[in-house]
Amino acid sequence: MTKNKELKEISVVLAGNPNSGKTSLFNGLVGRHLKVGNWAGVTIEKYEGFIEYEGYKIKIVDLPGTYSLTAYSPEEVITRNYIIEENPDVIVNVLDGTNLERNLYLTTQLMELEVNSVIALNMYDEVKEQKIEIDFKQLEKLLGSHIIPTNSIKKEGFKSLLHHITRVYTGALSVPKNKLSFSEEVEKNVERLTEIIKGDQTLANKYHPRWLAIKLLESDQLTYTSTKERAIWLNIEKELLDMIPKYEDMFDSSPSMTIAEDRHSFVRGAVKETVQYPKEIKKTLTDYIDSVLINRLLGLPIFLALMWLIFQFTFKLSEAPMGWIETFFGFLGEAAATIIAPGLLQSVIVDGIIAGVGGVLVFLPSILLLFLFLSFLEGTGYMARAAFVVDKVLHKVGLHGKSFIPMITGFGCSVPAFMSCRTLKSKADRITTMMIIPFMSCGAKLPVYILLIGAFFPVAYAGNILFAVYLFGIIVAILSAKILKTGLFKGESEPFVMELPPYRMPTLKAVLIQMWIKAYMYIKKAGTIVLLASVVIWFAGNFPASREIDKTYADKAHTVQFNQILDDEQKESQINEFENIRLSKQLEYSYAGRMGKFIEPIIRPIGFDWRIGISLVAGLAAKEVVVATMGTIYSLGGEEDEGSSDLAASLRNDKKYDIATALSLMIFVLLYIPCLAATVVFHKEAGAWKWTSIYIAYSMTVAWVLSFAVYNISKLFLV
Repeated sequence: MTKNKELKEISVVLAGNPNSGKTSLFNGLVGRHLKVGNWAGVTIEKYEGFIEYEGYKIKIVDLPGTYSLTAYSPEEVITRNYIIEENPDVIVNVLDGTNLERNLYLTTQLMELEVNSVIALNMYDEVKEQKIEIDFKQLEKLLGSHIIPTNSIKKEGFKSLLHHITRVYTGALSVPKNKLSFSEEVEKNVERLTEIIKGDQTLANKYHPRWLAIKLLESDQLTYTSTKERAIWLNIEKELLDMIPKYEDMFDSSPSMTIAEDRHSFVRGAVKETVQYPKEIKKTLTDYIDSVLINRLLGLPIFLALMWLIFQFTFKLSEAPMGWIETFFGFLGEAAATIIAPGLLQSVIVDGIIAGVGGVLVFLPSILLLFLFLSFLEGTGYMARAAFVVDKVLHKVGLHGKSFIPMITGFGCSVPAFMSCRTLKSKADRITTMMIIPFMSCGAKLPVYILLIGAFFPVAYAGNILFAVYLFGIIVAILSAKILKTGLFKGESEPFVMELPPYRMPTLKAVLIQMWIKAYMYIKKAGTIVLLASVVIWFAGNFPASREIDKTYADKAHTVQFNQILDDEQKESQINEFENIRLSKQLEYSYAGRMGKFIEPIIRPIGFDWRIGISLVAGLAAKEVVVATMGTIYSLGGEEDEGSSDLAASLRNDKKYDIATALSLMIFVLLYIPCLAATVVFHKEAGAWKWTSIYIAYSMTVAWVLSFAVYNISKLFLV
């Protein structure tokens, strides 16, 4: 049997439009050999895997979906750079067979690269269902690529696809030359620029000269950046300055528009020549479902009802597994305390690491369930409809449905949400959307809500409270958009156009993979940022220690020990009470206590004491740290509920906190600035300290003001 290390590796990338079934195809091909990471310099997930086939180890990378290689969004930049700079051995161009005309525009740009490629005509089962007839042989001649019909769900065509990849790579299968060409003037200009580019051997070796010439003629900024520092740029610039003005005279257009129209003309001609649609187009299941789900009267109530159901199920289904994890960490803490001798090491492990990290991981079931439901809705195609549903509402505040995509992304993490705002061409829309993203509850805030809801509210109302918190964030975001668009950013928004993919039942595997990726990021954060923060908080809560406090309460305990009036049970009770007071006093005396006391006057009007203040400051690193910090503080302060390691029980039994405090804290955590990483990304995307300063000041002000209102109103009605 051939050993893995002896297999020759073929590098393959999957490229295609969003909603083409590309990721389902990828999951079906690589199976369990899936590796998830991040692309260099960004937080967008990178999916890669491998499969062994006919003596080859085929490494497959699933590139982010894109409609064009003229890159604007982070996803488009990643896809384009990888194809251009990494030079994969074979490109698998994934097409949605039911919507060829839209998908083939990207194909024309891949054709311009003249690289080894294979086309996977995906969703072929739907093509047959819709009685669409395709002349494969003729289409292959036009596109210059072999076409393999595939069905990702049933894994049909996979073997043929892998066979074609290996044969195209080895040259055993000839690839026909594509028939793409531009209008006469464009071809003449492209040929002229190509000859100039060939004069710079380094540039010609790095990029395909004809492709580079086309991009330069299109005034592609990324291409300009890569060529303008070279000596040959003087010749290129001279030609471009001569060529570009002529298009205004000849075509009443720019070269980029002319080239785009030539591509579209080729696609329309190819589809007309090779694809035959049924004469009678019947209403599809998608049409019938859309008549209800994006109905102008029913659409918004249905969306809100779905969100409500998700939060109900998230809370109720996660209750039991959360209990199991809590019991496990309680046992782990007791076992560690038994094995490790009393002292600093025991304290840092039990009170710092186990109390902090365990306090965060206990909420993993809630995270898993929430992202399971959201991944399912996204996989069905419903989330694209949700953008249309809220477009009407957002338009009234000066935004549009396209802003809803970053907002929904913000439910997962603010970092990619900020980056996805690049798709908004208007600077006013982009900055406004970025300003309101922090008000969307990211997954890191969920543990705080679950903790407080579990501590202060009946289980029967838990799902409703959780839904209300998320909805409150959306309402604040919409109202903030109105304020910002009225004050800072006046003017009309750009028109909203977005593709609505047909409804599809996502595979269980695809949904579970998406869920696991989010869960893995959560667990990874618990093992890095939260672990580090727990140790830092433990240190800040233990040092410096006051000998005077120790001596005072040691003397009191000694006095009780030799009191002849009290029995043994009474002595133990009083000694334990003095020990808890000693721990609490030492915590106040520590660095953490001093910091909390310093900010307490600011947060006291919204119902918080110095302990919550420490947690909120620590939460600037990551919102999960709020829970970890509270767990550590309660362990150090000796204020746990007797016989219980349950932080919720400790909070519930604390006389200083009540329902009003819980509501105020949930609102503050919801609205104040997200983690430090997200703030750094905001600054990078906004591009100016002015906007970053406004973003921080606005978020903190809104959080304080609304928490103050919620706290005081709650005191009137709930106490």
